[in-house]
Amino acid sequence: MIPARLEPLLRADSAAGQLAALFRAAGHELALVGGSVRDAILARPIDDLDFTTDARPNRIKEIVRPWAHDLYLAGQRFGTIGAIRDGRVHEITTYRAEVYANDSRKPDVTYSDDITEDLGRRDFTINAMALRLDGAGSAELLDPYGGAVDLAQKTLRTPLDPAISFGDDPLRMLRLFRFLATLGFAPTVEVLAAVSSMAERLEIVAAERIRVEMSKLMLGEHVADALWGLVETGLADQFLPELADLQLQQDPQQRHKDVLAHSIAVVAKTSPILELRLAALLHDIGKPATRAFTPGGVTFHHHEVVGAKMARRRMRELRFSSQETRDVGSLVFLHMRPHTFKMGWTDSAVRRYVRDAGPLLDLLNELVRCDITTRNEKRARAIQRGIDELEERIAELRSREELDALRPPIDGHQVMAHLGIEPGPRVGEAMRMLLEHRIEHGPYSEEEAYRLLDEWEGK
Repeated sequence: MIPARLEPLLRADSAAGQLAALFRAAGHELALVGGSVRDAILARPIDDLDFTTDARPNRIKEIVRPWAHDLYLAGQRFGTIGAIRDGRVHEITTYRAEVYANDSRKPDVTYSDDITEDLGRRDFTINAMALRLDGAGSAELLDPYGGAVDLAQKTLRTPLDPAISFGDDPLRMLRLFRFLATLGFAPTVEVLAAVSSMAERLEIVAAERIRVEMSKLMLGEHVADALWGLVETGLADQFLPELADLQLQQDPQQRHKDVLAHSIAVVAKTSPILELRLAALLHDIGKPATRAFTPGGVTFHHHEVVGAKMARRRMRELRFSSQETRDVGSLVFLHMRPHTFKMGWTDSAVRRYVRDAGPLLDLLNELVRCDITTRNEKRARAIQRGIDELEERIAELRSREELDALRPPIDGHQVMAHLGIEPGPRVGEAMRMLLEHRIEHGPYSEEEAYRLLDEWEGK
């Protein structure tokens, strides 16, 4: 039986139907497999259709070449051929059983002629279902490992022994928590025990692959449960060891929870935006390094400065993009800034805050709001009022002047012409002086800028 959501996609005149007819005519099987089958049963959006076949990669190319507008061969080494038609890539993979060598970051792929063996080598039973296509719009559901039952029971279980599944591809241990985060499904006791005993195996997985799974995990609705699972099984220690360190740091302002519990609570409150959630997770990682004991209690002075450096270093190691790394580092660095203005927000303070936050302003304000997890209602209300006041002051100042592109009224060329100097450090120094005046005193005229330059040059 074909899930109703898939019926239009599998008609004889659809891409899937046409491919199935081509493979059948060539004497080979073709089946729709994996996430699209799972998501169709769950009535979730379907992004891509992935196929599996008994045909070997070279044979796949022969079959689809007349049909495809182009071929995408980046995955050929792992048995995957991409057939591009009408701007879409249809990935077709040979039945396989893949096993990592003990010291390898890439799987050694062996092929199979049996779809049941192929499904058994997949990560979880909910992804080990297939629809064998007949090319005429009909299909046979194959579910040899009970994936449909696990879908109904919201359970994450491996088709074979979890030690075999995670040994085949250790990244599946992280993918387990990604599905927990995105689907809300619960891993079995046996699966969790396998992760705990095999966590160190993740070290052979490339950082880029870890980054992809972690990014998807962070955007899940059940992200807090997934993060706790990563820490409790020890898997986080393999790529984000700073998290476990936070359990030892008691925050004097968050006495009801340790810093890790606080950080995960902050993540759960934020919008599902990758940079925001990563910043929420990492915003206090500088606390262990800055903890100091004083007669008044424990302090973490400048933890945001140390934490920003740590966050950027960790994100570079996980191969996040330069922009993502800069953004998360900036959010961590700035997250304490609003708390330093307890006496009210002057115009210059608002300008400086907006300038430093730049395009991250809205994300920064949300992070600061979500950082309030104290049970002290009076203190929580006071902090929220402070942020309300800040946002009101930003709106008020924005209505009177250009606030989102703070710059002096003249540029570097005008500075050089007025002072009669060549390009060099002096130009940058002059522009910084003019920008500082803009921040401190608000908009001013070109005439005033030239007057300031003359005073500055005369010093």
